[in-house]
Amino acid sequence: MVVGLLALAAVRAAADGATNAPAVLATACTLAAVYGIGPLLRPVRTRAAAAAWWLSAVTATWLVLLALTPDGIWLAFPLFFLQLHLLPRRWALTAVAATTALAIAGFGWHTLALTPGTVIGPVLGAAVAVAVALGYQALYRESEQRRRLIEELTATRGELAAAEHAAGVLAERERLAREIHDTLAQGLSSIQLLLRAAERAQLAGWTEGALDHVRHARRTAVDNLAEARRFVRALSPPDLEAASLPAALERLCTTTSRTSGLTVHCQISGTPADLPTPHEVALLRVAQSALANTVQHAHATHVEMTLSYMDTEVALDVVDNGHGFDADALLMPGENESGSGFGLAAMRARARALHGVLTLETAPGQGTALAVTLPLPAREGTDA
Repeated sequence: MVVGLLALAAVRAAADGATNAPAVLATACTLAAVYGIGPLLRPVRTRAAAAAWWLSAVTATWLVLLALTPDGIWLAFPLFFLQLHLLPRRWALTAVAATTALAIAGFGWHTLALTPGTVIGPVLGAAVAVAVALGYQALYRESEQRRRLIEELTATRGELAAAEHAAGVLAERERLAREIHDTLAQGLSSIQLLLRAAERAQLAGWTEGALDHVRHARRTAVDNLAEARRFVRALSPPDLEAASLPAALERLCTTTSRTSGLTVHCQISGTPADLPTPHEVALLRVAQSALANTVQHAHATHVEMTLSYMDTEVALDVVDNGHGFDADALLMPGENESGSGFGLAAMRARARALHGVLTLETAPGQGTALAVTLPLPAREGTDA
Protein backbone atom coordinates (compact mmCIF):
# COMPACT_ATOMS: atom_id res chain seq x y z
CA MET A 1 0.00 0.00 0.00
CA VAL A 2 2.84 2.40 0.80
CA VAL A 3 4.53 1.79 -2.56
CA GLY A 4 1.23 2.24 -4.41
CA LEU A 5 0.40 5.52 -2.64
CA LEU A 6 3.91 6.88 -3.23
CA ALA A 7 3.68 5.96 -6.91
CA LEU A 8 0.26 7.64 -7.11
CA ALA A 9 1.61 10.86 -5.59
CA ALA A 10 4.59 10.94 -8.00
CA VAL A 11 2.49 10.16 -11.09
CA ARG A 12 -0.15 12.76 -10.25
CA ALA A 13 2.50 15.40 -9.66
CA ALA A 14 4.05 14.64 -13.07
CA ALA A 15 0.66 14.46 -14.82
CA ASP A 16 -0.45 17.81 -13.41
CA GLY A 17 2.76 19.40 -14.65
CA ALA A 18 3.64 20.64 -11.19
CA THR A 19 6.88 22.55 -11.02
CA ASN A 20 7.96 20.54 -7.98
CA ALA A 21 7.30 17.20 -9.64
CA PRO A 22 11.01 16.22 -9.53
CA ALA A 23 11.10 17.07 -5.81
CA VAL A 24 7.95 15.04 -5.23
CA LEU A 25 9.48 12.08 -7.09
CA ALA A 26 12.74 12.35 -5.17
CA THR A 27 10.96 12.63 -1.83
CA ALA A 28 8.68 9.67 -2.68
CA CYS A 29 11.72 7.56 -3.57
CA THR A 30 13.47 8.63 -0.37
CA LEU A 31 10.42 7.74 1.73
CA ALA A 32 10.15 4.36 -0.01
CA ALA A 33 13.84 3.71 0.69
CA VAL A 34 13.63 4.75 4.35
CA TYR A 35 10.43 2.76 4.84
CA GLY A 36 11.80 -0.36 3.11
CA ILE A 37 15.19 -0.43 4.82
CA GLY A 38 13.79 -0.38 8.36
CA PRO A 39 12.62 -4.02 8.57
CA LEU A 40 15.99 -5.11 7.16
CA LEU A 41 17.94 -3.54 10.03
CA ARG A 42 18.36 -5.86 13.04
CA PRO A 43 18.38 -3.02 15.65
CA VAL A 44 15.02 -1.80 14.35
CA ARG A 45 13.57 -5.31 14.80
CA THR A 46 15.03 -5.94 18.23
CA ARG A 47 15.38 -2.57 20.01
CA ALA A 48 12.54 -0.19 20.81
CA ALA A 49 14.80 2.90 20.71
CA ALA A 50 16.10 2.10 17.21
CA ALA A 51 12.54 1.44 16.04
CA ALA A 52 11.46 4.83 17.41
CA TRP A 53 14.28 6.62 15.56
CA TRP A 54 13.38 4.84 12.34
CA LEU A 55 9.70 5.80 12.79
CA SER A 56 10.76 9.42 13.34
CA ALA A 57 12.75 9.35 10.07
CA VAL A 58 9.76 7.94 8.19
CA THR A 59 7.44 10.57 9.72
CA ALA A 60 9.85 13.42 8.91
CA THR A 61 10.16 12.27 5.28
CA TRP A 62 6.37 11.99 5.07
CA LEU A 63 6.00 15.57 6.33
CA VAL A 64 8.33 16.74 3.55
CA LEU A 65 6.20 14.90 1.00
CA LEU A 66 3.02 16.34 2.52
CA ALA A 67 4.51 19.82 2.23
CA LEU A 68 5.24 19.21 -1.48
CA THR A 69 1.90 17.63 -2.51
CA PRO A 70 -1.58 17.24 -1.01
CA ASP A 71 -1.54 13.62 -2.15
CA GLY A 72 0.84 12.96 0.73
CA ILE A 73 -2.22 12.91 2.99
CA TRP A 74 -2.98 9.36 1.84
CA LEU A 75 0.27 8.13 3.39
CA ALA A 76 -1.09 9.00 6.83
CA PHE A 77 -3.24 5.84 6.86
CA PRO A 78 -0.38 3.27 6.69
CA LEU A 79 1.61 5.54 9.01
CA PHE A 80 -1.17 5.10 11.63
CA PHE A 81 -0.64 1.33 11.64
CA LEU A 82 3.12 1.74 11.89
CA GLN A 83 2.80 3.98 14.93
CA LEU A 84 0.24 1.71 16.62
CA HIS A 85 2.52 -1.28 16.04
CA LEU A 86 5.82 0.17 17.22
CA LEU A 87 4.87 2.52 20.04
CA PRO A 88 3.32 1.85 23.46
CA ARG A 89 -0.44 2.40 23.44
CA ARG A 90 -0.39 5.82 25.11
CA TRP A 91 2.33 7.20 22.85
CA ALA A 92 0.82 5.48 19.81
CA LEU A 93 -2.57 7.15 20.29
CA THR A 94 -0.83 10.51 20.78
CA ALA A 95 1.20 9.98 17.60
CA VAL A 96 -1.92 9.00 15.64
CA ALA A 97 -3.75 12.12 16.83
CA ALA A 98 -0.78 14.34 15.93
CA THR A 99 -0.43 12.69 12.51
CA THR A 100 -4.15 13.20 11.86
CA ALA A 101 -3.91 16.88 12.75
CA LEU A 102 -0.81 17.36 10.55
CA ALA A 103 -2.52 15.58 7.63
CA ILE A 104 -5.59 17.83 7.90
CA ALA A 105 -3.43 20.92 8.28
CA GLY A 106 -1.20 19.98 5.34
CA PHE A 107 -4.11 19.30 3.03
CA GLY A 108 -5.82 22.52 4.12
CA TRP A 109 -2.62 24.46 3.47
CA HIS A 110 -2.52 23.15 -0.09
CA THR A 111 -6.21 23.75 -0.80
CA LEU A 112 -6.46 26.98 1.23
CA ALA A 113 -9.75 25.68 2.65
CA LEU A 114 -11.04 23.16 5.15
CA THR A 115 -14.19 21.28 4.27
CA PRO A 116 -16.04 18.68 6.39
CA GLY A 117 -14.72 15.98 4.09
CA THR A 118 -11.16 17.18 4.58
CA VAL A 119 -11.51 16.78 8.34
CA ILE A 120 -13.75 13.71 8.50
CA GLY A 121 -11.65 11.63 6.07
CA PRO A 122 -8.38 11.60 8.08
CA VAL A 123 -10.25 11.37 11.39
CA LEU A 124 -12.29 8.40 10.15
CA GLY A 125 -9.15 6.76 8.76
CA ALA A 126 -7.40 7.22 12.12
CA ALA A 127 -10.39 5.74 13.97
CA VAL A 128 -10.46 2.71 11.69
CA ALA A 129 -6.70 2.19 12.10
CA VAL A 130 -6.95 2.44 15.90
CA ALA A 131 -9.90 0.02 16.02
CA VAL A 132 -8.15 -2.50 13.77
CA ALA A 133 -4.83 -2.26 15.64
CA LEU A 134 -6.41 -2.55 19.08
CA GLY A 135 -8.56 -5.45 17.93
CA TYR A 136 -5.53 -7.21 16.51
CA GLN A 137 -3.60 -6.66 19.74
CA ALA A 138 -6.47 -8.06 21.78
CA LEU A 139 -6.64 -11.13 19.54
CA TYR A 140 -2.86 -11.51 19.76
CA ARG A 141 -2.93 -11.37 23.55
CA GLU A 142 -5.74 -13.90 23.69
CA SER A 143 -3.85 -16.14 21.26
CA GLU A 144 -0.72 -15.91 23.40
CA GLN A 145 -2.67 -16.72 26.55
CA ARG A 146 -4.22 -19.70 24.81
CA ARG A 147 -0.82 -20.83 23.56
CA ARG A 148 0.65 -20.61 27.06
CA LEU A 149 -2.38 -22.45 28.45
CA ILE A 150 -1.95 -25.21 25.88
CA GLU A 151 1.74 -25.47 26.75
CA GLU A 152 0.90 -25.68 30.45
CA LEU A 153 -1.77 -28.31 29.77
CA THR A 154 0.68 -30.28 27.63
CA ALA A 155 3.31 -30.10 30.35
CA THR A 156 0.74 -31.04 33.00
CA ARG A 157 -0.46 -33.95 30.89
CA GLY A 158 3.13 -35.11 30.52
CA GLU A 159 3.69 -34.87 34.26
CA LEU A 160 0.40 -36.69 34.89
CA ALA A 161 1.38 -39.45 32.46
CA ALA A 162 4.76 -39.77 34.17
CA ALA A 163 3.09 -39.88 37.60
CA GLU A 164 0.60 -42.50 36.42
CA HIS A 165 3.44 -44.54 34.96
CA ALA A 166 5.39 -44.30 38.22
CA ALA A 167 2.26 -45.25 40.19
CA GLY A 168 1.68 -48.21 37.89
CA VAL A 169 5.26 -49.38 38.27
CA LEU A 170 5.01 -49.04 42.06
CA ALA A 171 1.68 -50.88 42.17
CA GLU A 172 3.06 -53.72 40.06
CA ARG A 173 6.17 -53.87 42.24
CA GLU A 174 4.00 -54.07 45.36
CA ARG A 175 1.84 -56.77 43.76
CA LEU A 176 4.87 -58.87 42.90
CA ALA A 177 6.32 -58.35 46.38
CA ARG A 178 3.06 -59.53 47.99
CA GLU A 179 2.76 -62.51 45.66
CA ILE A 180 6.38 -63.54 46.19
CA HIS A 181 6.01 -63.31 49.96
CA ASP A 182 2.69 -65.12 50.11
CA THR A 183 3.64 -67.90 47.65
CA LEU A 184 7.30 -68.48 46.89
CA ALA A 185 8.72 -67.35 50.23
CA GLN A 186 6.17 -69.32 52.23
CA GLY A 187 6.56 -72.34 49.98
CA LEU A 188 10.34 -72.30 50.28
CA SER A 189 9.98 -72.06 54.04
CA SER A 190 7.68 -75.08 54.02
CA ILE A 191 10.13 -77.01 51.83
CA GLN A 192 12.92 -76.17 54.25
CA LEU A 193 10.88 -77.46 57.22
CA LEU A 194 9.94 -80.62 55.36
CA LEU A 195 13.51 -81.36 54.31
CA ARG A 196 14.70 -80.73 57.85
CA ALA A 197 12.08 -83.15 59.13
CA ALA A 198 13.14 -85.68 56.48
CA GLU A 199 16.74 -85.31 57.62
CA ARG A 200 15.79 -85.98 61.23
CA ALA A 201 13.71 -88.98 60.20
CA GLN A 202 16.59 -90.36 58.14
CA LEU A 203 19.00 -89.97 61.04
CA ALA A 204 16.53 -91.77 63.28
CA GLY A 205 16.37 -94.63 60.80
CA TRP A 206 12.77 -93.92 59.78
CA THR A 207 13.21 -94.22 56.03
CA GLU A 208 9.52 -94.29 55.16
CA GLY A 209 8.86 -91.10 57.12
CA ALA A 210 11.81 -89.37 55.46
CA LEU A 211 10.51 -90.33 52.02
CA ASP A 212 7.07 -89.03 52.93
CA HIS A 213 8.51 -85.66 53.93
CA VAL A 214 10.51 -85.52 50.68
CA ARG A 215 7.35 -86.26 48.68
CA HIS A 216 5.54 -83.41 50.45
CA ALA A 217 8.46 -81.09 49.75
CA ARG A 218 8.42 -82.06 46.09
CA ARG A 219 4.65 -81.45 45.90
CA THR A 220 5.10 -78.06 47.55
CA ALA A 221 7.81 -77.15 45.04
CA VAL A 222 5.50 -78.11 42.13
CA ASP A 223 2.67 -76.02 43.61
CA ASN A 224 5.00 -73.06 44.07
CA LEU A 225 6.18 -73.32 40.49
CA ALA A 226 2.56 -73.17 39.32
CA GLU A 227 1.92 -70.20 41.61
CA ALA A 228 4.95 -68.38 40.23
CA ARG A 229 3.86 -68.87 36.63
CA ARG A 230 0.38 -67.58 37.43
CA PHE A 231 1.20 -64.50 39.47
CA VAL A 232 3.71 -63.36 36.84
CA ARG A 233 0.77 -63.36 34.44
CA ALA A 234 -1.50 -61.81 37.15
CA LEU A 235 -3.79 -64.85 37.09
CA SER A 236 -5.82 -66.37 39.91
CA PRO A 237 -4.14 -68.86 42.26
CA PRO A 238 -4.44 -72.46 41.05
CA ASP A 239 -6.43 -73.42 44.18
CA LEU A 240 -9.15 -70.95 43.19
CA GLU A 241 -9.15 -72.05 39.57
CA ALA A 242 -9.99 -75.61 40.56
CA ALA A 243 -12.31 -74.96 43.50
CA SER A 244 -14.25 -72.37 45.47
CA LEU A 245 -12.75 -70.22 48.21
CA PRO A 246 -14.09 -72.39 51.08
CA ALA A 247 -12.66 -75.50 49.41
CA ALA A 248 -9.34 -73.77 48.82
CA LEU A 249 -9.16 -72.73 52.48
CA GLU A 250 -10.01 -76.25 53.67
CA ARG A 251 -7.31 -77.67 51.40
CA LEU A 252 -4.85 -75.10 52.75
CA CYS A 253 -5.65 -76.06 56.34
CA THR A 254 -5.33 -79.76 55.57
CA THR A 255 -1.98 -79.27 53.84
CA THR A 256 -0.64 -77.06 56.63
CA SER A 257 -1.76 -79.56 59.27
CA ARG A 258 -0.11 -82.44 57.41
CA THR A 259 3.22 -80.69 56.77
CA SER A 260 3.61 -78.82 60.05
CA GLY A 261 1.99 -81.13 62.60
CA LEU A 262 -0.35 -78.37 63.81
CA THR A 263 -4.02 -78.99 64.40
CA VAL A 264 -5.71 -76.62 61.92
CA HIS A 265 -9.51 -76.41 61.74
CA CYS A 266 -11.42 -74.55 59.02
CA GLN A 267 -14.98 -73.40 59.58
CA ILE A 268 -17.45 -71.68 57.27
CA SER A 269 -20.04 -69.35 58.82
CA GLY A 270 -23.06 -68.10 56.94
CA THR A 271 -24.20 -69.00 53.45
CA PRO A 272 -21.31 -69.20 50.99
CA ALA A 273 -21.73 -66.83 48.06
CA ASP A 274 -19.77 -66.03 44.94
CA LEU A 275 -17.22 -63.32 45.67
CA PRO A 276 -15.38 -61.10 43.21
CA THR A 277 -12.09 -62.67 42.16
CA PRO A 278 -9.95 -59.96 43.85
CA HIS A 279 -11.73 -60.65 47.16
CA GLU A 280 -11.15 -64.41 46.91
CA VAL A 281 -7.49 -63.96 45.98
CA ALA A 282 -6.90 -61.51 48.84
CA LEU A 283 -8.58 -63.76 51.43
CA LEU A 284 -6.67 -66.85 50.26
CA ARG A 285 -3.35 -64.98 50.30
CA VAL A 286 -4.05 -63.61 53.79
CA ALA A 287 -4.89 -67.10 55.00
CA GLN A 288 -1.69 -68.50 53.49
CA SER A 289 0.44 -65.77 55.03
CA ALA A 290 -1.25 -66.02 58.43
CA LEU A 291 -0.78 -69.80 58.63
CA ALA A 292 2.82 -69.51 57.47
CA ASN A 293 3.52 -66.95 60.23
CA THR A 294 1.89 -69.26 62.76
CA VAL A 295 4.01 -72.24 61.66
CA GLN A 296 7.26 -70.29 61.66
CA HIS A 297 6.92 -67.97 64.63
CA ALA A 298 3.98 -68.77 66.94
CA HIS A 299 5.05 -72.17 68.37
CA ALA A 300 1.35 -72.99 68.43
CA THR A 301 -0.35 -76.37 68.57
CA HIS A 302 -3.84 -75.37 67.45
CA VAL A 303 -5.21 -72.95 64.83
CA GLU A 304 -8.82 -72.05 64.12
CA MET A 305 -9.69 -70.46 60.77
CA THR A 306 -13.18 -69.09 60.17
CA LEU A 307 -14.59 -67.67 56.94
CA SER A 308 -17.77 -65.68 57.64
CA TYR A 309 -20.26 -64.62 54.96
CA MET A 310 -22.43 -61.66 55.96
CA ASP A 311 -24.91 -59.43 54.14
CA THR A 312 -22.54 -56.60 53.31
CA GLU A 313 -19.09 -58.00 54.06
CA VAL A 314 -16.97 -61.10 54.32
CA ALA A 315 -14.51 -61.79 57.11
CA LEU A 316 -11.63 -64.17 57.68
CA ASP A 317 -10.41 -64.93 61.22
CA VAL A 318 -7.25 -66.86 62.06
CA VAL A 319 -6.70 -67.60 65.78
CA ASP A 320 -3.83 -69.63 67.27
CA ASN A 321 -2.80 -70.61 70.80
CA GLY A 322 0.85 -69.73 70.30
CA HIS A 323 3.23 -67.56 72.29
CA GLY A 324 1.94 -64.29 70.84
CA PHE A 325 4.08 -61.18 70.61
CA ASP A 326 4.18 -57.48 71.36
CA ALA A 327 2.51 -55.83 68.34
CA ASP A 328 3.80 -52.38 69.32
CA ALA A 329 7.39 -53.63 69.19
CA LEU A 330 6.97 -55.14 65.73
CA LEU A 331 9.64 -53.87 63.34
CA MET A 332 8.74 -52.37 59.99
CA PRO A 333 9.45 -54.41 56.83
CA GLY A 334 13.16 -54.56 56.09
CA GLU A 335 14.26 -53.13 59.45
CA ASN A 336 15.48 -56.44 60.89
CA GLU A 337 18.54 -58.32 59.70
CA SER A 338 16.58 -61.39 58.62
CA GLY A 339 14.64 -59.35 56.07
CA SER A 340 11.32 -60.60 57.46
CA GLY A 341 8.38 -58.48 58.54
CA PHE A 342 6.68 -58.19 55.16
CA GLY A 343 3.81 -60.57 55.99
CA LEU A 344 1.62 -58.24 58.04
CA ALA A 345 2.39 -55.28 55.76
CA ALA A 346 1.38 -57.32 52.71
CA MET A 347 -1.85 -58.46 54.38
CA ARG A 348 -2.74 -54.90 55.36
CA ALA A 349 -1.99 -53.74 51.81
CA ARG A 350 -4.30 -56.38 50.37
CA ALA A 351 -7.13 -55.41 52.71
CA ARG A 352 -6.63 -51.70 52.09
CA ALA A 353 -6.64 -52.20 48.31
CA LEU A 354 -10.19 -53.59 48.58
CA HIS A 355 -11.32 -50.94 51.13
CA GLY A 356 -11.16 -53.51 53.89
CA VAL A 357 -9.72 -53.58 57.41
CA LEU A 358 -7.18 -55.87 59.01
CA THR A 359 -7.07 -56.12 62.81
CA LEU A 360 -4.52 -57.89 64.96
CA GLU A 361 -4.96 -58.87 68.61
CA THR A 362 -2.00 -60.43 70.38
CA ALA A 363 0.12 -60.24 73.49
CA PRO A 364 3.07 -62.24 74.80
CA GLY A 365 1.82 -65.60 76.07
CA GLN A 366 -1.78 -65.09 74.89
CA GLY A 367 -1.78 -66.30 71.30
CA THR A 368 -2.70 -64.29 68.22
CA ALA A 369 -6.00 -63.42 66.57
CA LEU A 370 -5.96 -61.92 63.07
CA ALA A 371 -9.11 -60.78 61.29
CA VAL A 372 -9.58 -59.23 57.86
CA THR A 373 -12.94 -57.80 56.82
CA LEU A 374 -13.76 -56.85 53.24
CA PRO A 375 -16.88 -54.98 52.14
CA LEU A 376 -18.90 -56.63 49.42
CA PRO A 377 -19.90 -54.71 46.30
CA ALA A 378 -23.59 -53.86 46.12
CA ARG A 379 -25.61 -56.45 44.26
CA GLU A 380 -27.75 -55.36 41.35
CA GLY A 381 -31.37 -54.89 42.26
CA THR A 382 -30.75 -54.03 45.93
CA ASP A 383 -31.46 -50.69 47.51
CA ALA A 384 -28.52 -48.59 48.56
